[in-house]
Amino acid sequence: MAVFQDPLVGHRHLSQDDVEWLHALVGDWQLLSDLAFSDVVLWFPHTEEGFLSAADRSFIALAQARPSTTQTLIHRDVVGDRIRADLKPMVERAWTSQVETNSSDQGQPSPARMRVQAIPLIHRGRTVGVITLHFAVAAMRSPSRLELTYRRCAEDLLVMAAEGRWPDASQEFTGYGGAPRVGDGLLRLDAEGRITFASPNAVSALLRLGVSDTLEGRSLAGIGSELQRATGVVVDESQPMMLTGRRAMRAELEAHGAAVTLRSIPLYRASHAGSGTGAVPPVRPSGSADRHGSRDDRGGERFAALVLCRDVTELRRRDKQLMSKDATIKEIHHRVKNNLQTVSALLRMQSRRMDSQEGREGLRRAMRRVETIAMVHDSLSKGLEETVDVDDMMRRQLYLAAEMAQSDRQVITALHGSFGQLPPDMVTPLALVITEIVANAVEHGFGEDPTHRELHVTMSVQRHADAAGRQRLELELTDDGVGLPEQEWEPGLGLRIVRTLVRGELSGSIEWESAGVASPLEAAVGAETGAGPETGAGAEPGAGTETARTGTRVKLRAPILAASLKSGG
Repeated sequence: MAVFQDPLVGHRHLSQDDVEWLHALVGDWQLLSDLAFSDVVLWFPHTEEGFLSAADRSFIALAQARPSTTQTLIHRDVVGDRIRADLKPMVERAWTSQVETNSSDQGQPSPARMRVQAIPLIHRGRTVGVITLHFAVAAMRSPSRLELTYRRCAEDLLVMAAEGRWPDASQEFTGYGGAPRVGDGLLRLDAEGRITFASPNAVSALLRLGVSDTLEGRSLAGIGSELQRATGVVVDESQPMMLTGRRAMRAELEAHGAAVTLRSIPLYRASHAGSGTGAVPPVRPSGSADRHGSRDDRGGERFAALVLCRDVTELRRRDKQLMSKDATIKEIHHRVKNNLQTVSALLRMQSRRMDSQEGREGLRRAMRRVETIAMVHDSLSKGLEETVDVDDMMRRQLYLAAEMAQSDRQVITALHGSFGQLPPDMVTPLALVITEIVANAVEHGFGEDPTHRELHVTMSVQRHADAAGRQRLELELTDDGVGLPEQEWEPGLGLRIVRTLVRGELSGSIEWESAGVASPLEAAVGAETGAGPETGAGAEPGAGTETARTGTRVKLRAPILAASLKSGG
């Protein structure tokens, strides 16, 4: 089902309520198409002037629906098309006169393969659209009781739609998954909530709950009460209102390991004659008691209700399996985080017992990397989405990396921009790279000048799409320290870790440059030489230090790839 929205956007003759009601109708009219065994098309004037003036007025198709209960008659998508000449008189008459029009009224011969019915949609007294139903005549011969009931229900809904009474999105709660459709099961209730018709699929669905007796003539609310007493399950106090057809809502019944989701649609009719739209009043179900019907806010009298039901036992079983799996994965992330923190604590204890300053420094850096991975697992244990919102995580990591690397001097960190949502496989290597770069900047950015007591480290991030529409991440880390060494030096472990992570895990590139110099000193990840400038990760302490604070800028670029693409590529 497609919707052509442009004519409704900012239409000066339509209120926001009109637009929302039309969208609610289109969102729910698959039910109407299935019950009527017909294709349904929504028509609207092609210009704003045509909304009020009949001069040169034509219509375009805003939406269409095909039935799932019979074969379609409109195989082509007509959304956005201008109305055909043979349909225009019917739709024009329905729009102007607010009366129902049939193709037989337009001189079409009775043996025609298809009949068309045009019904105006009147919302708050104005025509806001016309729907046409396209029936196959051959399918209407020798109808069964099920087909007759379906068509009667469709007529009731059409009258309510023509009067602007259905759908009423302000009343129906749509928070349940697995919404039932006509083919899943249909019950028709009278005004007292007794079942007057049950489709075979509806009988099967309730049979799964243990309701084995004949359904017709029984109270659906009574069946719900029996199931509640048998299972002891506490239900919503508004559920009896739904089971008696007095309120449009959705709910679920559970019993004996089975689950059935229900949706009720109260049926109203105008309480006084002549208030309709010209449509033929629907045939009323036998046994309906109007004196027991309730009224809606516009004076309509409830005479019956439709209840769609669907057996969702298998869906709920799979949901429980997924919830159990998610809980297991979360617990694994939590335990990995705890184990990594234990490893970090052991490294800390070992470093305190080492006499070598170089050994203590090596253990301290290893501890920092382990704690970074533990932080990522801690964040992953709190959610299992396909993507992770890493802004808070990276903001904390930026601060912690600077905190662990500094001694007695002040480091001020800041994050500009947003990472947004990133795949989980990208978060851990990105966090490690940021930790190494920030730690390098803090450890070697102060230099040997004792008066240099403050260092600013800023991380700027932005996302953009390349020419092919692929998302890319651009990260820039800038400090106002002493800058890059001028002479050549041997890369340390920190640079090798960063280079491996960026090239292997992130499929990206990285470069270093002096923040105050226009020409960059590139250290591309894919460079054949292993040497390159480094802000200090693994570099010899004190090498190339300067009293001038030129600062350092590190630029990282990486594509944002889904985990499935990375594993497959």
